[in-house]
Amino acid sequence: MRTKIMSVLATTALAAACAAAPDGEPRRTGADDPRVVRVETGALRGTVTGEHRIFNGVPYAAPPVGELRWSSPRPAASWTGTRDATRPGAMCPQVGADYAKVTSEEEDCLFLNVTVPRTPRTGRPVMVWIHGDGALGSGDFTDVRRLATRGDVVAVTINYRLGVFGGFGYPGLAGSGTYGLQDQQAALGWVRRNAAAFGGDPRNVTVLGVSWGAMSIGGHLTSPRAKGLFDRAVMQSGETMMDMLPGSMGEGMPGRPDYAWLPAAQVEETGRYAAGKLGCSDLRCLRALPVRTILKVPQIMNMFQSYAYGNETLPRSPAAELRAGRGHPVPVISGATRDEHRLFVAMTHDLAGRPVTAASYRGLLRVAFGADAARVANRYPPRRYGSPSLAWAAVITDRMWARATFEQNRLLAARAPVYAYQFADRRAPMFLPMKTDFPFGAFHAGDLPYLFPERNVTLSPAQRELSDRMTGYWTRFARTGDPNGAGLPRWERFDAAARVPYTQALRPGTVGPVDYAADHDLGFWPSPS
Repeated sequence: MRTKIMSVLATTALAAACAAAPDGEPRRTGADDPRVVRVETGALRGTVTGEHRIFNGVPYAAPPVGELRWSSPRPAASWTGTRDATRPGAMCPQVGADYAKVTSEEEDCLFLNVTVPRTPRTGRPVMVWIHGDGALGSGDFTDVRRLATRGDVVAVTINYRLGVFGGFGYPGLAGSGTYGLQDQQAALGWVRRNAAAFGGDPRNVTVLGVSWGAMSIGGHLTSPRAKGLFDRAVMQSGETMMDMLPGSMGEGMPGRPDYAWLPAAQVEETGRYAAGKLGCSDLRCLRALPVRTILKVPQIMNMFQSYAYGNETLPRSPAAELRAGRGHPVPVISGATRDEHRLFVAMTHDLAGRPVTAASYRGLLRVAFGADAARVANRYPPRRYGSPSLAWAAVITDRMWARATFEQNRLLAARAPVYAYQFADRRAPMFLPMKTDFPFGAFHAGDLPYLFPERNVTLSPAQRELSDRMTGYWTRFARTGDPNGAGLPRWERFDAAARVPYTQALRPGTVGPVDYAADHDLGFWPSPS
């Protein structure tokens, strides 16, 4: 169930980023052809439009097939001639979901896409997008053209191994439970080495992501292997510091002290169990299985959603590392949405035909909080929120999401500049195919259409203005490490020592400070550290 919920995060921009047709210019060859660039492995021919140069399906690592299934990414092979880069590469293996009808059985999937403004220039900031979800998605789902032109940046989107292919562990298997994370690091290394070919500054790379992508960035901030791969980070609704309360992500889901991280030994035991279900007793058998055979058992595909620690990629839990004051000190934009958990309540209850009632609300609180349930119920009475469903959403938004986000901001700000935000447009358009009148509010990932245009989403004039401001903040931060710039409302740094640490509320018509702790009753939910 947790994977079914979280796979919504991959559906960030169903309009492919690079679907534009060539502009009709005569084809040229040689150094004067803007369609052609040369990277470390050979020449690429992309697409030129009126505003962009786009290079799709660029291999950044060798295909992880055969003996390389569940191995650290290897360098991509060189090629002769000029490689076609006009279409995205294959998506990594995935089974899709009701609201994202995408599937793939192709393991040769470690590709990235580069979009840059057409005007020739060098030294542009580079922004690398890590899509959400750990079991579904593809870099080309995200339309980064507007980000590239409005911010004058080189925008890169990446594929990485998902689900059992990205997080599988097995006793004696090197790198158990970290292959998707290692893929992301390989892509960042490729960007460092090749950004200049696209007019980018390889010394100015910002990594940004939403949800699972933002959580992955939390891993990179503490991974020894990620040191020096990026200069700034943007973490949107990430779960790096989050725990999971029993029942919070669906009926029967257990609680966990770490939402996103598991000890390698536990992941390896899960891998042994999965191998048995697939009829295998060793890695040779597992690596010989067709992708289709593995995907036929969806619970196995979706069983490996947490990255493992206790290895060379993640020696310790990233949450524990940050609480210990360790990690790579880079400037960060970090934040969440005002109503994070409404989306998940709608999916696990209302859309499943089981709306939260007064009685089931009390039951949910007992499962999550035990003897403390009555105190929580008194603090979050359904009449205050309009329904038991919205009360339950508020409880989990505040206790799990907001508490973790505030702690993350506080810990990161002790070592580097942090700019905290809360996306607060409670009329944000729902871009997922969900037919319901549930009041989603400022839901999880609801900020994405403000940065990356979505097909079938129309923003109001006030929302378009907010979109312009957010794009300005994000790209200005990528350029200088500070989101402030001409025409943008002032955004102060987060200062944990202040009486009210500064958090920027992002909402149509009003961009300015908000008391984030008061908004989410964090005095009632004390920080774990």
